[in-house]
Amino acid sequence: MAKKLYDEISNEELKALTGAIKSRYDIDFTNYETKSLKRGFARLISKNGMETLLDLWGKVLRDREFLIGCIDDLTVNLTELFRNPDFWVKLHDEVVEDVKSKHRTLNMWHAGCSTGEEVYSMAVVLEDKGMLHRTKTWATDLSSTALAKAIEGRYPATLVTKYEKGLIKYLPHKSMDDMFKFEDKHMKVKDKYKKHIDFHQHNLVQDKVDRKFHIVFCRNVMIYFDEYLKMQVLKLIYDSLEDDGYLILGYYDMFSNEAKKLFKVYDAKTRIYQKIGSAS
Repeated sequence: MAKKLYDEISNEELKALTGAIKSRYDIDFTNYETKSLKRGFARLISKNGMETLLDLWGKVLRDREFLIGCIDDLTVNLTELFRNPDFWVKLHDEVVEDVKSKHRTLNMWHAGCSTGEEVYSMAVVLEDKGMLHRTKTWATDLSSTALAKAIEGRYPATLVTKYEKGLIKYLPHKSMDDMFKFEDKHMKVKDKYKKHIDFHQHNLVQDKVDRKFHIVFCRNVMIYFDEYLKMQVLKLIYDSLEDDGYLILGYYDMFSNEAKKLFKVYDAKTRIYQKIGSAS
């Protein structure tokens, strides 16, 4: 059903709907990658028992809360604890060590933090490096629903085996008991891993940033953006990074030639980049 709906959404209809959403609610999807956005709207139509994009259009433009609640369907989040352990090893052994050697405190931004698994994975890294109490983290997402889950830090206990595999590959001396309090059917992140984090709703596409960071995570966020929007976001991140600061992308994020004027490759395998001189 969703595939059929996807095929029926024309580029003109998509452009008209995203333009109407921007005009009415100041939420900008106009430069999101076309295929990803069509899939997102097709999911919404199917999930809500509708038949056409026109049905969805009427609901979206009458009901702002409905749209806000649908953001998760439009931007499917790819996140879990210690996703890609080889990346976390490189981050632990080299990147955090480098920042630690140069700065007494660490400022970090998780852009598109989703439900928080990546933020809390990083908290364990910081603790292991003796930097947890010396770090301030800004964790942001467009979705208020995802942010609420991130702030709570409460995940289904059924995920414990899956998450533990990533943790043990990365830090074999750690266990899930070190990180979580276990409840009946859930596991909750311990408070010590939350104190340094400021969760905040933020739209990468249109909101400004008035902070400076040593490390910025933006993993698997820009896969939804077209090339124009990717560069807009990368320039925002560039301006928010300290000199020689690190940008961390996801394995699915593509880096354009234009972006190479802003960032140099630190480690291609784990998608870690570093800010270079003034942008041209």
